[in-house]
Amino acid sequence: MKQDQLFNKKITTIQQLETIVGEPSELAKNKVIPSIDLHCQTFISKSPFLVLSTSDESGRCDTSPRGDLPGFVKVLNKTTLIIPERPGNKRVDSMRNILVNPGVALLFLIPGLGETLRINGKAQLIQDADILSQMAVRGKEPLMAIAVEVEECFIHCAKAFKRSHLWNPDSWPAEQELPSAAKMLIEHAKLSNDSLEDMRKRLEDGYVNRLY
Repeated sequence: MKQDQLFNKKITTIQQLETIVGEPSELAKNKVIPSIDLHCQTFISKSPFLVLSTSDESGRCDTSPRGDLPGFVKVLNKTTLIIPERPGNKRVDSMRNILVNPGVALLFLIPGLGETLRINGKAQLIQDADILSQMAVRGKEPLMAIAVEVEECFIHCAKAFKRSHLWNPDSWPAEQELPSAAKMLIEHAKLSNDSLEDMRKRLEDGYVNRLY
């Protein structure tokens, strides 16, 4: 059944949306700033993890995690930040999208903090040696970097984290209840010749020997 046939009552206009949700507060309206101030810079310096959102020329979207030690994202100036690109699975979905559509959105997280930092802007791929050398880890420079020209910065409230209890270990599922990435990969990629243990070892080898 197509999605259009699944739902009877749909919101299709901005007017409908605003009638249901209401008007944003003055705080929500005015919290967006056009550059990286000291508060944003401090937040970024303490963040070991971000989510990068991109889309291609047709609007097809992609969201990808990026993580390293706190401060791995370099603030070059008030309107420019640099995200190192470490070795991955070579799909480079985010990079492909940036080449055809530079618009990006970033969500910075700090463990234990419910508020997040959102940044929107335009991105490009760079290989400037002087910048990459400053982002080396274990003697290995990133393959390239994503330079983001910042257009909007704003703090996002903690309600989602409060509701989800994300940072509360007591709410976390037991290890044996977690989904198996190895099993999912074997079945999704239809790797009938790989055993579950082989895939687990393959993943662990990448985590241990190919992080940088």
